[in-house]
Amino acid sequence: MKKINLSKVIPFGVLMLIACVALFVPSLPEFNGKGQYVPADMTWLLIATALVFLMTPGLAFFYGGMVHRKNVLSTMIKSFVAAGIVSVLWITVGYSLAFGDSIGGVIGNPFTHIFFKGVNSGQPWSLAPTIPLLLFALFQLMFAIITPSLVVGAVAERTRFSSYVLFIVLFSLFVYAPIAHWTWNPEGFLFKMGILDFAGGTVVHISAGCAALAGAIVLKRRKVHIEHKEIPPANIPYVLIGTGLLWFGWFGFNAGSAMAANHLAVSAFATTNTSAAAAGLAWMFFDLLRGKKPSVLGFCIGAVVGLVAITPASGYVAIPQSIFIGVVAAVISNIAIYYKSKSPLDDTLDVFPCHGIGGIVGMILTGIFATKTVNAGGNDGLFYGNPTFFFTQLKGLGIVVAYSFASSYAIFKFINWIMPMRVSEEDEELGLDATQHDEKYFQGTLLVKQNGILHIEENTIEL
Repeated sequence: MKKINLSKVIPFGVLMLIACVALFVPSLPEFNGKGQYVPADMTWLLIATALVFLMTPGLAFFYGGMVHRKNVLSTMIKSFVAAGIVSVLWITVGYSLAFGDSIGGVIGNPFTHIFFKGVNSGQPWSLAPTIPLLLFALFQLMFAIITPSLVVGAVAERTRFSSYVLFIVLFSLFVYAPIAHWTWNPEGFLFKMGILDFAGGTVVHISAGCAALAGAIVLKRRKVHIEHKEIPPANIPYVLIGTGLLWFGWFGFNAGSAMAANHLAVSAFATTNTSAAAAGLAWMFFDLLRGKKPSVLGFCIGAVVGLVAITPASGYVAIPQSIFIGVVAAVISNIAIYYKSKSPLDDTLDVFPCHGIGGIVGMILTGIFATKTVNAGGNDGLFYGNPTFFFTQLKGLGIVVAYSFASSYAIFKFINWIMPMRVSEEDEELGLDATQHDEKYFQGTLLVKQNGILHIEENTIEL
């Protein structure tokens, strides 16, 4: 009798269960705005939602271009599959956990909007009164999708696909949803504390960065990392494409967080572009100071770090200060990567130094440069004579870093306990594209068996 592999049966079984339960969820009338919605705001948020979704394939190209070519597809699919998993999870219970009726300011009631109950009823979100609640929920979905996708880069080239699917589920439920509730729900305790995070410095980048650090520690080092082998990027043009898509999509990420087509969206749009530009240049020029040549990868990584750092500040700081934020974040992350490279930490694509530290720098500088002149609903920072708000940002930052790292570490340990997260040494040598997905990105390789061991050899063509 053939043995049943539960790791193959459970995912499909859970999805079928959700699909069957969904059949019995009563349909509600479509929303009726009764004149309260603004068509221009709805149009802009629909566009912004699509732009944020575009960041997920952008991230896939960004990461996929930097890994070894035998792991390109396995890295890219881990970003794409998050769109499927988190979309279903968000509708069933994720949105309720993040934005449902608050339970002690810690988590939302999972039954408030289970299966999007009441989301299409016509009542807008309290902080976005000019757009339907359904549109707000879909916009927030895109943030929930990309956050676990960011963690992929830290554990690339050694993680089982099935294990990472489970990580996406657990991370979304136990890390992302609570932090989103604390920070963005008006009843969340960080929101009440006065923390300002315009578009996801804590909720997205710090949580993902700390999860990346936890994952790199739990999964330990790749063989090539132990042997100090240099891994050539698979496709640098992919990295350029990914950077362009991320930069483009980030306008929806930050400017869309204004929740309206207004002056604040325009300001956030401007600070986003300015910080990215300044950071890309800062990374490249700082490399020149260190005796390196200006590189494509350097500018691309720097630009993304600038986008990360400006994310929490984009709707609270003025445009000139966004130059400073981009430059400082790029230099700090560059230095962090240098010291990380000297350590035993195997964060494959430097997710923690870029997204974790970039988000931390952004939150701290928000506490310094935020001004009510830009956003009357925000606060004045340390630079404008308000140290109280600055220390509030530091307090909230410490809470999110501690929680996201500890929870993610526990999640990785739990998954590793019930099903090994790492592939075998042989699979790691052959590459995850072939061993996890039975597909290849690069067709010019041969698997050759010598002395009972499979080796990878390159095909060469002589002209």
